[in-house]
This record gives sequence, C-alpha cells and structure tokens, in this order.
Amino acid sequence: MRYEMMFPEQIRKAIQESWPVVIPVGVLEYHAEHLAVGTDTLVITKAVDLLEGEMDLVVFPPLYYNAASYAVEPPEGRGSVQINSESIYYFGRDFFLSLLRIGFRNLHLFVFHQTENFAAGMPTDLALKLAARETIFNFLERSWGEGWWGKDSMRNYYADHLEGTDPFNWIRFHPLMDEETMKKFPPDHAGLLESSLMMALCPDGVDMKLFSPGKWYCESAVNANVEYGNAAKQMILDRMRAILKAR
Repeated sequence: MRYEMMFPEQIRKAIQESWPVVIPVGVLEYHAEHLAVGTDTLVITKAVDLLEGEMDLVVFPPLYYNAASYAVEPPEGRGSVQINSESIYYFGRDFFLSLLRIGFRNLHLFVFHQTENFAAGMPTDLALKLAARETIFNFLERSWGEGWWGKDSMRNYYADHLEGTDPFNWIRFHPLMDEETMKKFPPDHAGLLESSLMMALCPDGVDMKLFSPGKWYCESAVNANVEYGNAAKQMILDRMRAILKAR
C-alpha cells in the first residue's frame, strides 16, 4: 500500500503484522540524452510496483533528492540535482525518528545510485546509514533508558543479531543489485544495463531515438534490448522478494 494513501487503522495493522516498509532511494541525474533523469530511482520504484501486487508492503514515496554529484556532467541544461551529504544526514535523522515513533520496525531502503561498491559506501547511502544508526541509538536510550544494552533482558543480543532481529535491523539498506547479479549484469551508467532495465521496467523513460554516441559511459547502450532488461529485472525481483519475505 502507498503510505500517503493509508488510513491510520491501516498503518496500525501494518505495524502489528510487521509489514515490510519499502523506501526507494535514488537521485535525479543526467543519464545521457536517451534516458530520463530519474532513471536510478525509477528502476527501483517500478520494481516495487510489481512486488506490491504480490505481498503486503508499505511503500513510501521515493527519496529523489540526494547526492547525484556532478561527476558525469555539469548540471547546466542536463538536469542533475545535487544535495550534499550533510543535508541528507540531517534529513535522515528526522525521517527515521518519525518512522520509529510511528511504530515501524521493518524498514528496507533500496539504493541503485553508485552501489557498485556498496560495502564501502557512497555519499547518499553513507549519510543515510549514519543517520539510521544514530537515530536507533538515540531512540533506544530515549525509550529504554541509558544502559539498555547492559540489562539482563539483552542477554540474547548476539543471537538476535545473527538472526537479524536485534534493534539495529529495524532499518536496513540494500543495493538493488548484489554482487551475484552484477557479475551477470555488469553495472554501467546509461549503458547496456541501465538502458535495458528502463526498457523492461519503465519504457516511457527511455527513447533510443535520442541516443547520442560520443561519451564512453553510454556507448554500450547501442546494444540495449528488452530481453536483456527482463533477465536482469527477474534476478533483481527474485532477490527483493527473498529480502522482504525473510521476516
């Protein structure tokens, strides 16, 4: 269900039944001439649209305003919107605190922008991860008091951590494509993969008639096709299903 369309009784039901809360995280960034500037976010939102028809989900509006950077091209006439990581961090703290106070404990943020080295992190996901961790610490001290971790009731903390049920799993971050998926479908920027994924998931956001060669990063888009996109889409959806059904 779309969060903005939910009534309070539906929110309470979702909390009681621990529905997964899905938050797409992306950017608005220049993706050559043939792709929409929302590509990195649209790929996630369209995948979530498909999953929403299969399982109980709370789907938040996507977080578009993040650190696109100007590494690919300057923004003038091209459309990239850059928000610095400090602003993202402060937004994240307020945002996550609101969600925890509402009662959500099963949050999943999916990221597609700059996720080829997700373990090391990039400005958007690092800022949001830090905000999430600090918010959980502060929320636990506020709710359970200082010394909460040292109480006898937490003696199973490490076992809960291994099972993914401790408080620090209330907010989880996932790259849209894991290492196994990237081995089969190598990441790119506006190239074969992203162009094909948009053909499969958001055809209105790709127009190959506008394709303009000359930039190394999008040269492979000339080979983009919906069959390749559908194969990558299926692998992405299978992994998302496994993540969201795990709890």
